[in-house]
Amino acid sequence: MSIVAIVNQKGGVGKTTTAINLGAALGALESRVLLVDCDPQANASRGLGSDLSPPLLYDAMVGSCHITEAVRPSGFAGLDLVPSDRNLVGLEVELVGREGWESGLRTQLAGLDSYATILLDCPPSLGHLTINALVAADRVLVPMQCEYFALEGLAELMSTVTRIQQTLNPGLGIAGILMTMYDDRTRLSRQVFEEVRRHFPDHVYQTVVPRNVRLAEAPSHGVPALHYDIKCRGAQAYLDLAQEYLARAA
Repeated sequence: MSIVAIVNQKGGVGKTTTAINLGAALGALESRVLLVDCDPQANASRGLGSDLSPPLLYDAMVGSCHITEAVRPSGFAGLDLVPSDRNLVGLEVELVGREGWESGLRTQLAGLDSYATILLDCPPSLGHLTINALVAADRVLVPMQCEYFALEGLAELMSTVTRIQQTLNPGLGIAGILMTMYDDRTRLSRQVFEEVRRHFPDHVYQTVVPRNVRLAEAPSHGVPALHYDIKCRGAQAYLDLAQEYLARAA
């Protein structure tokens, strides 16, 4: 089993889109996946059309239940979900001062060995919830928009990952950097992609996720792009990413 935190402190870079569609693509390739929605905005939960009635991730994190009680089928082959809701906002405050707060999610996920991959969809911040995810994870997957300011955010995130490796999770590695919202018609997209590949030659996925209307429409229907329009460029990109992810993990 591999636990992968999908992280970027910058919003709007495709974290939740990646969590939903990579999870669905891995499931379609007959790999069992659990998606844990660690974001109080609960976009991954809504994007999969999930019922948000308790128990949810919040209930597991405060000790009201074990996380296995919050697991439910997503309705898509091979993909299960632990949904969340806005109550996770309060968890940031409740964790302050609690002994071992940074290991709560890791403790909950221990023993969930019936899954090949657990994906953690993190909020757009480096707060308590993201730290919990980084401590629980084996590897980090970084979706990154093909824009100039994303480069600065990437440096900050890598610094945070290094600090987690040095203090709380020495085994944390990099699953890869995924370039999203790529537009091959623009020089900027190509320049940013090449710049990131120059600085992180071993970590950048060859697969890039293009700007794609169908990919953006799918969450409003509560389905992954793979089930909304399998022929669209976005769905095909995530199928390619799933295959590349599995090849790297082998």
